[in-house]
Amino acid sequence: MHTPRDPTSISLLTYAWVIALSSFGGLASFLGKYRRGEVRAINITELVGELVISAFAGIITYYLCTWSQLDPMLTAALVGICGHMGSRAVLLAEQRLRRMFDRMGPHA
Repeated sequence: MHTPRDPTSISLLTYAWVIALSSFGGLASFLGKYRRGEVRAINITELVGELVISAFAGIITYYLCTWSQLDPMLTAALVGICGHMGSRAVLLAEQRLRRMFDRMGPHA
């Protein structure tokens, strides 16, 4: 199985499905928030923000899954889930990275 080692070597079609799938997850999240009364349906700024964050989370998830050489079907599922999680997925990754760097300690 070939694993791209450079984000520019990934096809535009792959980026398109990653962005579409993660954005679909973000849309599902937004609609859930709307049903719970947490957002207004006409708030385009909030919807666009949700979709952008979801796409970002999906792309980062795709990179991590590709680096880990996970099965493409599992990768697709994780991209959608992290797209739905949006900023929560980014926050969890940030917290994990902080813990990892804290364990490494200062290097001179």
